[in-house]
Amino acid sequence: MAEKTPHQNVSFESEGRQAHGYIAIPQGGSGPGVIVVQEWWGLTDHIRDVADRLAAQGFVALAPDLFGGWITHDADEAGDMMSRLPAEEGARLLAGATDYLLSRDEVTSRTVGAVGFCMGGGFVLALAAQQREKVSAAVPFYGVGQAVPESYTDLTASVQGHYAQRDSMYPVEQAREQEEQIRRESGADVTFHYYDADHAFHNDENTAGNYDPENARLAWDRAVSFLRANVE
Repeated sequence: MAEKTPHQNVSFESEGRQAHGYIAIPQGGSGPGVIVVQEWWGLTDHIRDVADRLAAQGFVALAPDLFGGWITHDADEAGDMMSRLPAEEGARLLAGATDYLLSRDEVTSRTVGAVGFCMGGGFVLALAAQQREKVSAAVPFYGVGQAVPESYTDLTASVQGHYAQRDSMYPVEQAREQEEQIRRESGADVTFHYYDADHAFHNDENTAGNYDPENARLAWDRAVSFLRANVE
């Protein structure tokens, strides 16, 4: 039987406060660093599984807990909790997570990648714009409009987006506008992929039944290849 990926809950300092998260380390013991940004449900088993899957691909993956341990599967509660998290506060917490991840002995890269889902899709872009050269690859999976930067002039990371054509929470027209704005203002390498799917098509624990195995697999393979090519 294959050895399980080492993983653990961790605490780190962010903006002078204690923050928490979940880290997964490859069986080889080291690798490039990737930040995993949660959906509005909280730091769920699904997000932990995403970190584990990245570790299985050779990355040291850290999923910060933006909600301080709070988890729900109710959309109204999730929306309420997200509304209580100011975009600036979430971005600062992610900045602390970035510094913590880069300080880990297991991390072999001088930059980190960042991948985020739903609410995390906006926070990934905010983190990349805020941390500039520290984040070399940003991978937003859909979004809900939360934490999306007004400007991308500070963003230097390469960006690969994964957006759904039938997304009622973040319509594809907004995603296309976002793609063009990032390309125009940042000058970075920007590629968005659009899928014949609904919001949260990558989440195999989504209770709304939006999970799309074929598109999820395609998007995941693209994301992993992109991170390998750009996190160094």
